[in-house]
Amino acid sequence: MILLLAAAITFHSDFEGAALGRVERVGPEHYRCGVPGQSDQDNRNRQASWYYFRIDGAQGQTVTIDLVQLLGEYNYRAGTHAITERTRPVVSTDRKQWTYLPDSAVEWIRAEPALRLRIRAESPRVWVAHQAPYTNAHLAALAKEFGRNRALRIETIGKSVENRPLYLWTIHEESASVASTATSTAKPAAWLMFRQHAWESGSSFAGEGLVRWLLGDSEEAARARKAIVWKVLPTADPDGLAHGGVRFNRNGYDLNRNWDRVLPDKTPEIAAQRRAIYSWLDAGRTVDLFLTVHNTETSEYLDGPPLALGERWFALLKDGTSFHPSRPYTVMASSTTEGKPGRMAVSQGLWHERKIPAFGMEQRVQFNEKLGRYPTVEDRLRFGAELAQSIVKLLAP
Repeated sequence: MILLLAAAITFHSDFEGAALGRVERVGPEHYRCGVPGQSDQDNRNRQASWYYFRIDGAQGQTVTIDLVQLLGEYNYRAGTHAITERTRPVVSTDRKQWTYLPDSAVEWIRAEPALRLRIRAESPRVWVAHQAPYTNAHLAALAKEFGRNRALRIETIGKSVENRPLYLWTIHEESASVASTATSTAKPAAWLMFRQHAWESGSSFAGEGLVRWLLGDSEEAARARKAIVWKVLPTADPDGLAHGGVRFNRNGYDLNRNWDRVLPDKTPEIAAQRRAIYSWLDAGRTVDLFLTVHNTETSEYLDGPPLALGERWFALLKDGTSFHPSRPYTVMASSTTEGKPGRMAVSQGLWHERKIPAFGMEQRVQFNEKLGRYPTVEDRLRFGAELAQSIVKLLAP
């Protein structure tokens, strides 16, 4: 989409992962930009958590942008909005280096609500996003970089609604012998899932950091590859990454909260991942740890089943990583219904159906007091390495 506006200033969303609603000019270098959001299959639970667009032709000018249409619904509670007065968008001139807007460039308009941005354009093109984007192209580049590594096996386990491949990465010193049909039970297996929700790009950077550390040259990484079989599901929603989605697949289903609804024609992503995990178990293997990593605006926590393993891991994460929990380790609810069937998260479903020690982690997007800043791409990558190290301490001390 290309919207021609005042003079030479144009707004663009015709690239992978972009999301931009209606744009209106309200004054010189002042625009209202709608956040498109996304609703579920019942036209409920609208989320406006993602915007990503480019401004052309504003070099040398300060552009004022009001992000609007923020109100939505979360878990069937109307009137909620993820974007708040503490939201700090990121900007870039090359889509490689992303910088947070300073407090002085952001204003919260509570009455509407809207988030007003004042962006000084120092180059002909400026990209704006809710947090640093991570697209299918990023994942493809990572696969190309490490594709010849003998400890890595990449397999396609299914297709998305729009026929994009769903991948499973196995990392182990003997990866060729620990494919999904392997029968060996000698070593613990850790399964990690990233990007169930398309807007949560920070989780993908954490996943990349984990992969980079595991496939690195350090003695610690080599030991981790030998001691544990690592099974990585790098993205559950490649369609959402392509289209700038928020929370739901192209049929409107939540790929986390609809885990217990087996609808292969509606949620082929869930069907493929369930099949990969349960085939692994049915071949005589164990899943010694499962984690799905998410982003949320203000909270940071780990929840899971009522196991001492969870308490031990929580302590390792709290003491040895940038994980900054906003509450103690939490035993997850047996189900999450909100009055609707099929509202069980993946960690709840795996524990309920197969007693897999499955955990969910949320990492905050907004200011992290432990880091002393809003989380950067480098922070997320570093956390991925720390996450892998904490799992080694937990499963193979």
